[in-house]
Amino acid sequence: MMDLIDIDIKTLRNAFETGEITSYQLVIEYFKRIAKYDKSGPYLNSVLEINPDAIDIATAMDRERAQGKIRSPLHGVPILLKDNINTKDKMHTSAGSMALKNNYATYDANIVSRIRDAGMVILGKANMTEFANFTSYEMKPGYSSRGGQVINPYNKDFNPRGSSTGSAVAVSANLCMVSMGTETSGSITYPAHNNSVVGIKPTRGLVSRYGIIPISTAQDIAGPIARTVSDAAELLNIIVGEDKEDPSTWAVNEYIPTDYTDFLINDGLKGLRIGINLGYADDYSEEQIGIANKAFQIIRDNGATTVGNCNLPHLKCDRKVLVYEFKQCIEHYLSTCKDIECKTLTDIINYNNSNPRVNLKYGQTRLLDAEYNTSGTLTEPIYLLDRIEALRISREDGLLKILNSNDLDILVSPGVYDASPISGYPSIVVPAGYTSDGMPFGITFVGRPFSEPLLIKAAYGFEQKCNARKPPKLV
Repeated sequence: MMDLIDIDIKTLRNAFETGEITSYQLVIEYFKRIAKYDKSGPYLNSVLEINPDAIDIATAMDRERAQGKIRSPLHGVPILLKDNINTKDKMHTSAGSMALKNNYATYDANIVSRIRDAGMVILGKANMTEFANFTSYEMKPGYSSRGGQVINPYNKDFNPRGSSTGSAVAVSANLCMVSMGTETSGSITYPAHNNSVVGIKPTRGLVSRYGIIPISTAQDIAGPIARTVSDAAELLNIIVGEDKEDPSTWAVNEYIPTDYTDFLINDGLKGLRIGINLGYADDYSEEQIGIANKAFQIIRDNGATTVGNCNLPHLKCDRKVLVYEFKQCIEHYLSTCKDIECKTLTDIINYNNSNPRVNLKYGQTRLLDAEYNTSGTLTEPIYLLDRIEALRISREDGLLKILNSNDLDILVSPGVYDASPISGYPSIVVPAGYTSDGMPFGITFVGRPFSEPLLIKAAYGFEQKCNARKPPKLV
């Protein structure tokens, strides 16, 4: 049996073609690893639910391959989905909440339909921060009342970060090939950064939000999490495109290239003009900034021109917007569900109160804020003005101002930068190294709307020269 540790999709595809491994065998091997490392041993707790049909789907994909039917370059490739992504099958979609523990989705999310059509094998659902970290201001990253605490595979004491925690940990620990995460404000990029994997936060509108348990109309998006830029680009190919159910995606097809992997260029940094953003360097230790500076030197050494003093601090201008939008968003989603107790935000709060020992380890202060301080109609003047202000600060007076005034192709930052989710502009986080205690650290490339090809080109060029990722040592 081939070694699964950090293999990429290209290697796997060749193995499928030569018969070295089948999709069925691969699913079996991932089940073994999940049993050994996720549900025992270090007990990473990144997988919330297994798809009971995964083995049958893999077997069917093997039969199709034998008959000469290849649905896509990712035919037979196993994937985990974050637990807030609808699957109309035998799995629940709960966003990690006990209040939605009995929710069987009545329809597939648009991205799930695309994943199925591509012949990918859905292994199961990944654990996550409950309601994508919109339950409580005090909730620990990676915790859900339904799934418990996700553990960082590099050290149980390290913060796994973000809400797509299980999705990132499972990929990093080689429990699946790739995964899907979702992001409202850093929930793809933060867990990718803290668990030494690649995360792509696409341009808002490039990927449909339909069928994903929401937080915010303004900022929600789904995106790939993978061990390499190339694998993330391959998955991005599958999930992008217009969807009549999601207005943000209308008329975006002209911005989508034939194949994002065309931009996996070894010298992809050559000739680019890249701004260095150290506007929030105080968030990080001297050692972490040292890793970032080495990364910036690699960028320069490989043909890019870097421009200093392109600084933007963390904007933190979206918090009221998210609170006001959550009630409207979650109650619309609940209206599409059947056979569940909770049909309103009030119902969820009351359900949690009915068993606080299980449901309210960290309280529900965010839910209470949204329930009692917003109308759910989005008519409050403070919401309308704050949403407009957030767009201005993050776009015209933020990223676009920095990019345009310095004639930049891309802005690069240490760690993760919040201007990308607030503006809706794309970003990619790539591993850059580790601190002396083994904590992963990455850098983030941010660009203009629909500049994913350019970001992939730069991120891949950096990844090939830096080659920083090391798989966690699991025992």
